[in-house]
Amino acid sequence: MSRKIRLAPAALLTALAVASGIASAAAPMVKTQAPGFYRTMVGDIEVTVISDGTVDLPMDKLLHAPKPKIDQALGRHFLRAPVETSVNAFLVNTGSKLVLVDAGAGNLFGPTLGKLVTSIKAAGYQPEQIDEIYITHMHPDHVGGLNAGDKPAFPNAVVRADQHDADFWLSKEQMDAAPADKKGYFQGAQGALGPYAGANRLQPFNGNTELVPGVRATSSYGHTPGHTTYVVESRGQKLVLIGDLMHARFIQFDDPSVTIGFDSDSKAALAARKAAFAAAAKEGALIGAAHLPFPGLGHLRSSGKGYEFVPVNYTVPR
Repeated sequence: MSRKIRLAPAALLTALAVASGIASAAAPMVKTQAPGFYRTMVGDIEVTVISDGTVDLPMDKLLHAPKPKIDQALGRHFLRAPVETSVNAFLVNTGSKLVLVDAGAGNLFGPTLGKLVTSIKAAGYQPEQIDEIYITHMHPDHVGGLNAGDKPAFPNAVVRADQHDADFWLSKEQMDAAPADKKGYFQGAQGALGPYAGANRLQPFNGNTELVPGVRATSSYGHTPGHTTYVVESRGQKLVLIGDLMHARFIQFDDPSVTIGFDSDSKAALAARKAAFAAAAKEGALIGAAHLPFPGLGHLRSSGKGYEFVPVNYTVPR
């Protein structure tokens, strides 16, 4: 009886509120995600995928394929243009070195990107801990996050990239000769890498080379003059970070011959993509890509003239 008496006032207030049309306001929608990171192991090496955010891309205009074919592929994947596209980076902890592969867009690609440092901190690391940064290529969504304002965002890191990309994107002569709509690419690369070059912490390499034990660079030229794939290997396991060898999961796995307007040399980029896809499918290697939907990891299986992408199973490193 006493419990009923205690509940009575609350019940009475609820009844009065309903009778008078007064109701509690609905909770506002949050419409954000948590800082993005995903951890996995490659043998003894810890790899953390870092989200820089997403950006809408007009794939129906960028891809070199008939529009009906693109629209059909979008529909099969329950998508429509513009396609919200992930920008991923990869933090590789070899046990002796902490290596960041690509650095996101910073403020060079609009307000929906530039979340790299926030995601790194959420993943349990600090920018000061990063020893080396390996750049797949010097497009703005891969180098823009190197700086925070006018200072390096990674004050202790050495930046490494293929000499072909450095010679092209950091050249004033190449920038002056570029079409007006492409000059921003050069300005972005030069602004992002300038502080590191000025401190003698930009160290280009030439072609295929081991950079630290467990991580090697493999040339995959075409998307840019020095586009590079990075291979992480430990205890018989392999992760191939293919950079921008693909942009549109919904069509380029089914038909790797589809190229995109961002390529410097679409014919060479196509050859590099086909070679990378064939090798990954044959070896069963894990692949990671900058523009696969976060966390951007999976395997390839041959399927007719193309490939089936099998995303990783969710795991917790042990």
